[in-house]
Amino acid sequence: MWWLDIQLFFAPICRNYSETFLLTLKSSFSMKVNNKDYRTVWMEGNEVKLINQLLLPHKFEIYSCKNHTETAEAIKTMIVRGAGAIGATAAYGVAQACLEANDKKDIEKAAETIQKTRPTAQNLFTGINYVLNSIKNVSDLSEIKKIVVEKANKFADYDAEACKKIGEYGNSLIKDNFKIETHCNAGWLAFVDWGSALSPIYYAHRAGKNIFVFADETRPRNQGSMLTAWELAQENIPHAIIADNAAGYFMKKGEIDMVIVGADRIAANGDVANKIGTYEKAVLAKENNIPFYVAAPTTTFDLETEDGNEIPIEERNPDEVLFISGIRIAPEGSTAKNPAFDVTPAKYISGIITEKGIVKADKEEIKKLFNNKDANP
Repeated sequence: MWWLDIQLFFAPICRNYSETFLLTLKSSFSMKVNNKDYRTVWMEGNEVKLINQLLLPHKFEIYSCKNHTETAEAIKTMIVRGAGAIGATAAYGVAQACLEANDKKDIEKAAETIQKTRPTAQNLFTGINYVLNSIKNVSDLSEIKKIVVEKANKFADYDAEACKKIGEYGNSLIKDNFKIETHCNAGWLAFVDWGSALSPIYYAHRAGKNIFVFADETRPRNQGSMLTAWELAQENIPHAIIADNAAGYFMKKGEIDMVIVGADRIAANGDVANKIGTYEKAVLAKENNIPFYVAAPTTTFDLETEDGNEIPIEERNPDEVLFISGIRIAPEGSTAKNPAFDVTPAKYISGIITEKGIVKADKEEIKKLFNNKDANP
């Protein structure tokens, strides 16, 4: 984790973690709801605050997690979702656990609970390990409690700043009048701020480029239609929600100029795990000669996983497929399979947009990315 320590050292540090301070700290915030600045997750006192994504787009509400168990449950039930947001929430959950703990065994047990919430998202483990590593040589519990909130804030701040840089680099790929497809939600709801796949789109829009976004609905949880479209509407970016299986139709008609998606884990060789359906979009894009980019901060890379075959794929409750809004849409007696993610091989990826620049989905290029300390923000 030395590379993350170096990066986070240079990240802006949010020492005061009250809601008011967080909402007024930076003029560079991307996320605006009703013209007010927000982050997806922050810590206020001993509580972790989250935008409740289960209620969007119909209701905007802040959810309070009073202890690490509630924070873990919020990750598991997808009150918070998206790689970076999960990672920052996990870091805050470990900080909460430290504030609650009577000894280090309590902290270890809490970390295990949080680790089990979402097995595919690499940022979850990166966030947990960053906070744990900061206290591994500290035995005094009172000293630990002084350290952990600052470390969790540091991790969250880095996520926001990294995503902002992703927007700057990704914007260079977007030409005026481009029509861009994205899958699932990789906007500011999916990270602490700015987002990954949507960050270049926000930058391009604010730069005055005329762009249009095709937002895949992303069954079965509909993150595209419920979250991505909501974000784009908040930003006044022209867009249309399309059924997941309509992408090939629009690609073949020449109505899509590029695809940008996020990632939940990137293996050492450049294979990418992302929301189920991403692999299909990559194959379609390749067939139609459309650039297919992945946007992700370096906290999403897992250099210990050799290739995509080793990435654990989360299987979620079949009811997410069998029911919509509590109404069963499938015959009684029918079962369902519900993998939450699939893996896109590196050969289908035009490039990976990171906070250090745009790199090829290639083992050697990725290795250089982490060896290039000068590129850290």
